[in-house]
Amino acid sequence: MEPNHTVRGISVVGSGPNGLSAAVVLARAGYPAGFPVTVYEMHDTIGGGARTGELTLPGYLHDICSAVHPTAAASPFFNHLNLSRHGVKWIHSPAMLAHPLDQGEAVLIYRSVDRTALQFGRDARKYNRLIGSLVSDAPRLVWDILSGLHFPRYPDAYLHFTGYALRSARGIIQGVYSDPRTQAVFAGMAAHAMQPLDRPITAGFGLFLNLLAHAVGWPLVRGGSQKIAYALADLLFASGGVVVTSNEIKSLEDLGDSRVVVFDLAPASVLRIAGAALPAGYQQQLRRFRYGVGVCKVDFAMDGPIPWTSKQVANAAAVHLGGTWEEIAISEQLVWEGKHPEWPFVILAQPSLFDETRAPPGKHTVWAYCHVPSGSDYDMSERIQAQIERFAPGFRSRILARSSMTAQQMERYNPNYVGGDINQGIQDWLQLFTRPAVRLVPYTTPNPRIFLCSSATPPGGGVHGMCGYHAARVMIRQIQAS
Repeated sequence: MEPNHTVRGISVVGSGPNGLSAAVVLARAGYPAGFPVTVYEMHDTIGGGARTGELTLPGYLHDICSAVHPTAAASPFFNHLNLSRHGVKWIHSPAMLAHPLDQGEAVLIYRSVDRTALQFGRDARKYNRLIGSLVSDAPRLVWDILSGLHFPRYPDAYLHFTGYALRSARGIIQGVYSDPRTQAVFAGMAAHAMQPLDRPITAGFGLFLNLLAHAVGWPLVRGGSQKIAYALADLLFASGGVVVTSNEIKSLEDLGDSRVVVFDLAPASVLRIAGAALPAGYQQQLRRFRYGVGVCKVDFAMDGPIPWTSKQVANAAAVHLGGTWEEIAISEQLVWEGKHPEWPFVILAQPSLFDETRAPPGKHTVWAYCHVPSGSDYDMSERIQAQIERFAPGFRSRILARSSMTAQQMERYNPNYVGGDINQGIQDWLQLFTRPAVRLVPYTTPNPRIFLCSSATPPGGGVHGMCGYHAARVMIRQIQAS
């Protein structure tokens, strides 16, 4: 990384996957001619939500935010770049997801739809019919889902998906499925929406993650998620771009005569830095932007693998811990009401089972988080441990060290996570496409010099780079027209 650089053409503030993606698109297109694209990062390392570090003990590598990457594997932009040529090695566990239940049972999601459906008893045909049809449409669906408000490229496939996706997760669970195993697995996937499961559109989150598990998998990155950021940076450098780390941008004046500024930041940070350069009405829209619930995350250094009651759970890098669909629904509802559930729904990753670079020989790392009320300062580590212990008695005895971050600490670490919201804003009817403000092209602002490319823009949260890609394409069109 270059520590100082004063020549400015386009400045990108924030080095998350979206900021780096926007920078790569712009640099490769050669805009503006004769000037570099410069990315500014407040931390001493790049990555935003794709960072890796030794959070517990030396030699134990933990993903600080994102860990499992279905949207990265599906991303049309990342696939176009072929990140594998730049150090990203995808690791697929034998099963994409495990969902343990009580009495030692577990349900696994495999790449094969047929093999997965065999576990669902009377729901097997329903699962095959619904999820199988979506998986067959995946090559056409992914682009439209990972885009903003637009007329779909493939209307038939998109309308088929949205016919189910606009419903609530509860509607799918009770209206389509009837087997408790199918219902529990789908509830866990839909809970990634970070909303109560009776809210419209929550079904869409579950269906998209479900189809991606079969279509592209839920892979890890060998060596940690930060490899994605490093690959994007390499592509940027190859096109003449620059990254400046340990440089917090506090005002537009810090960017001097930049022709264009692109913010890979939450609306609150954009207001703080550039509010004076934006009209009052647009400022008000950004202030009204609604952030969602937060997360409390804990990382464990382990003396051995998690001793799951169901040995099958060790076949999956990603694990959902919450029991029945009713338990998951209660947990997510309580968080929405500002409460801390006694038995939270926990999303867990066990990367070192499949990536030996994450821990010393014979040792392991575990990554886990649960949802909490926005801005919570309550450490849920003990409750997360209890939920793991429920399905893996003896887990506590193998812990060597742990590191936890409350929702408040998540925001202090990364101001984009307002209140601990890792999705940068609620994705519901009002904020699904018109985020963060009501504009025909949400990546633009009323100031022609200022653009947005963070997860607060469509298509929202996830490590896929598509917010940055779409924002950069809009910028290029405007530069060419000027």
